[in-house]
Amino acid sequence: MRTATFCLLLCLAGLTQAAQMPVAVLPGANLVYKPVQSIRERKFADLVEQKTDFSCGAAALATVLRQAYWLDVDEELVIKGMLATADQDLVRTQGFSMLDMKRYIESIGMRARGYRIPPEKLEAVTIPVVVLMDIRGYKHFVVMQRAQKDWVYIGDPVLGHKRYSHEDFVKGWNGIVFAIIGPGYDKANALLSPPNPLTAKNQLDTFNPVKDAELMEFGFIQSDFF
Repeated sequence: MRTATFCLLLCLAGLTQAAQMPVAVLPGANLVYKPVQSIRERKFADLVEQKTDFSCGAAALATVLRQAYWLDVDEELVIKGMLATADQDLVRTQGFSMLDMKRYIESIGMRARGYRIPPEKLEAVTIPVVVLMDIRGYKHFVVMQRAQKDWVYIGDPVLGHKRYSHEDFVKGWNGIVFAIIGPGYDKANALLSPPNPLTAKNQLDTFNPVKDAELMEFGFIQSDFF
């Protein structure tokens, strides 16, 4: 019994790291090695993971800048940029604010817009945006990747990819979306096609790239597309 348990633990441990898995294409054929994502890698795919207690806003910004604009930034770089104009003592106790985030985005030559969106219009948000949620009394910035029918797909800097029911999301959300706008936006970026939960049976509807006219509703201008 102990031997069997030990073997099971070894197998489960292997799921936490990426590996090359041998796959036989046809019976008797040579093995083909294919890369396999670990559970953790899948959980944080395309997301910047939060490393400090106060940096959820920085990690969320870095996620959008990396994936939607292909900028070479990380959490540390965004933190340094925001600390340059923020009240550092306040940041250590309360974290960064949307104003800190706005100032940083403008300092790198981009634009930031905050929009109050009624819950029934969430599906109309067609770009990844940063939102503030109250999760069990903890104010936390996350990336809202997509809202679809009864579900809202979130990129959480601490928990990875999450899916909330529309009702549960609205309960914790402050009603504002923080949009990052500028040239070089990738209309087919990975954040718009979040992975399904590992237990999900249904696939997302086929993703269709966002039209320029829809982006202009969020503050994009024609020159951003060239």
